Amino acid sequence: MRQFDLSPLYRATVGFDRLSRALDSAARLDDSAFAYPPYNIEKLGEDRYRITMAVAGFGQDDLEIVSHEGVLTVKGKAAAQEGEGTYLHRGIARRAFERKFQLADYIRVDGARLENGLLDITLVREVPEAMKPRTIAIERAGQEAPAEVTAQAHTQDREAA
Repeated sequence: MRQFDLSPLYRATVGFDRLSRALDSAARLDDSAFAYPPYNIEKLGEDRYRITMAVAGFGQDDLEIVSHEGVLTVKGKAAAQEGEGTYLHRGIARRAFERKFQLADYIRVDGARLENGLLDITLVREVPEAMKPRTIAIERAGQEAPAEVTAQAHTQDREAA
């Protein structure tokens, strides 16, 4: 794998620490780290996503999902089965795993569901109103702004304070 030197980028940016850590950690990982358990990431709409993980053999009590500081962590630890027989072939891996996903700003976990050996985690992007674009009316010289626009601007200024 190629090594990229991103230090010139760090000199020209402020506040992108999480991005630089994500790029550094992605560069250090090898492809075998992503082999188990298999997963899909889907875009369901403008602001909705779903991660689907194949966790055959794991029950609801064997899985843990934690979202903290922009990182979604899914851990699986299968409980020991009582009275395990002698296997001629064991193709269903029930080994412990820990999978981490970097979440973008304003992404939150909406819910999780385990059905038929698939763990679905639904994610939603919720951008705060203050961060959404707003249209600003342009006044003509010598005219006042329409009362409606002035009232909205005052309301938004009070909410921002």
